[in-house]
Amino acid sequence: MNAVQISQDVVLEPADNNRLANLCGQFDEHLRQIERRLNVNIASRGNRFRVTGNEGAAKIGSTVIRSLFKLTGSENLDPERVHICLQESVMKDAESADFDADSEEQNPYEIQTRRKLIRARGANQRAYMKSIHDHDLAFGIGPAGTGKTYLGIAGAIDALENEQVRRIVLVRPAVEAGERLGFLPGDMSQKVDPYLRPMYDALYDMLGAEQVLRLIERNVIEVAPLAFMRGRSLNEAFVILDEAQNTSVAQMKMFLTRIGFGSRAVVTGDITQIDLPSGQQSGLKNAIDILTGVKGIGFTYFTPGDVVRHQLVQRIVEAYEADGRTKADES
Repeated sequence: MNAVQISQDVVLEPADNNRLANLCGQFDEHLRQIERRLNVNIASRGNRFRVTGNEGAAKIGSTVIRSLFKLTGSENLDPERVHICLQESVMKDAESADFDADSEEQNPYEIQTRRKLIRARGANQRAYMKSIHDHDLAFGIGPAGTGKTYLGIAGAIDALENEQVRRIVLVRPAVEAGERLGFLPGDMSQKVDPYLRPMYDALYDMLGAEQVLRLIERNVIEVAPLAFMRGRSLNEAFVILDEAQNTSVAQMKMFLTRIGFGSRAVVTGDITQIDLPSGQQSGLKNAIDILTGVKGIGFTYFTPGDVVRHQLVQRIVEAYEADGRTKADES
């Protein structure tokens, strides 16, 4: 039996032609993107829109159109922005909660950085931001594209700008080169930079490249390969260990014992993407087994449904996860 089709009417005010064009996109590409994602039909005339589809999809489509129109007052929309708005709306609907994205009571851990407002998208991101806020050590575990590193860096910037810490330290294992970086050209900074690029990108997005470079020059932001952390004690610092699934057990223990007075740490990783040599145990998996339940440590687990990148990324993650379950069942 086919689902009952309904229509939702949306009237957008003010009827600003430039904002409406921004909303619809070139050749209505943004409307078509919403139609494909939600399996709805969108008809428009001026500032009046009608969304037709099954009840849930039509309601989500109406919400997305209103949300995007609100954004047109301050930014130029593109397919990526439309995708993120769609993903956020679908997540909220799946939670069956009447969540107001502008409500500080329901989303108290949004972060205003120099260049943009960082807001959680979905229940797991909200739980993760709360965990970072409430714990000295927070783990974010799950697939690529769920915002683990991005939100961790947002938390670090927030702590720095509120003078809760004096510096930010970004750490990542360089397992693709087996921690043997000598064959790469350049000095140590240039050798390590490719591995830290995702964290740089997040910093640039939130603070701007010039501000980030100034903070690096003043050693307020420090980037370091994990292998160079031994023997250090990090006081009054916000430390982020990214790609932690590629640490050894000894490296993870070493890193966690670097946390000093007045410091906080975030550890991120995806235990389905371990690049360590065959037979070597992941320090992240070992830490989950040992530290779950320890007071002062928070764990947040993300799922493929939390992916906020291109929708194709979510489907790829789900396909690999399903394949892993099938092989586990067969073995």
